[in-house]
Amino acid sequence: MANQSSGGSRLPLALPPASQSGSTGADGSSAGGSGNPPPPRNLQGLLQMAITAGSQEPDPPPEPMSEERRQWLQEAMSAFRGQREEVEQMKSCLRVLSQPMPPAAGEADLAADQQEREGALELLADLCENMDNAADFCQLSGMHLLVGRYLEAGAAGLRWRAAQLIGTCSQNVAAIQEQVLGLGVLRKLLRLLDRDACETVRVKALFAISCLVREQEAGLLQFLRLDGFSVLMRAMQQQVQKLKVKSAFLLQNLLVGHPEHKGTLCSMGMVQQLVALIRTEHSPFHEHVLGALCSLVTDFPQGVRECREPQLGLEELLRHRCQLLQQHEEYQEELEFCEKLLQTCFSTPTDDSMDR
Repeated sequence: MANQSSGGSRLPLALPPASQSGSTGADGSSAGGSGNPPPPRNLQGLLQMAITAGSQEPDPPPEPMSEERRQWLQEAMSAFRGQREEVEQMKSCLRVLSQPMPPAAGEADLAADQQEREGALELLADLCENMDNAADFCQLSGMHLLVGRYLEAGAAGLRWRAAQLIGTCSQNVAAIQEQVLGLGVLRKLLRLLDRDACETVRVKALFAISCLVREQEAGLLQFLRLDGFSVLMRAMQQQVQKLKVKSAFLLQNLLVGHPEHKGTLCSMGMVQQLVALIRTEHSPFHEHVLGALCSLVTDFPQGVRECREPQLGLEELLRHRCQLLQQHEEYQEELEFCEKLLQTCFSTPTDDSMDR
């Protein structure tokens, strides 16, 4: 009966020992040296034995890698190696650009040196189309080097390549835009756009300006403080077609995105200057000028009033232009702008009712 009374703390049945060949001592340990654990004496021991046995089961054989996953891994490893190689390329370019200008070299040596620097700037512009590379370029202090030594360099080929690289790095990356603006680059770019003798430098400077002020509030505020709209208007009045088109397009974009500045533009006489541009010999550039004027007067009574001024003769000009464009399918967008201006400015209520 003594055995029965103690049975509540033991298993009803004991598992057989792992090995029958060895004797078992009083403490339950195997004397045969088999190395196997003793049989469990209670429920806790049985649970521990089950856990231990489960953990000792061999892992299932790995499934073969799919071809799709194999290809993905190969591409990821290749991209990682490529990224490291591109960083090394950028470092190499910066070493070239960091070298001092040759002080008293011959003409051939100077030409070779400039060509090497221009090649480095072009390679950097290509690499920095990738936003990760652009961020790495800035971390390597490349932007400081561009602004300090190349944006206003003596050779036009270095100036325009520097401006292009600044724009390439800055477009659509707010952190880089903020860093570049902090270097005071916008003032230099506006000066290049306004005064540089090289057409390509002016075009690339405008590209960089656009990358720094579109969708960038801090850039636009700097642009306003530096009288950027006046510089933009002067660019539209130059004889370089590409510069005129891009300047008008940027003006239109800024008016659509930031209508709060329409009053500033009207006070600068922008309506009158845009109308004067429309009166010049017809060209595709007029589409963008008319688009900018449409943006200026949309939901802005002051702009409408200025367009109605009799001395401008804008209504007659627009009606004549509509007749000219109706037979030309390639000018349909310009025609639509003319019709919209006529509707907005000359088919609306009087000034007094608009103010009310």
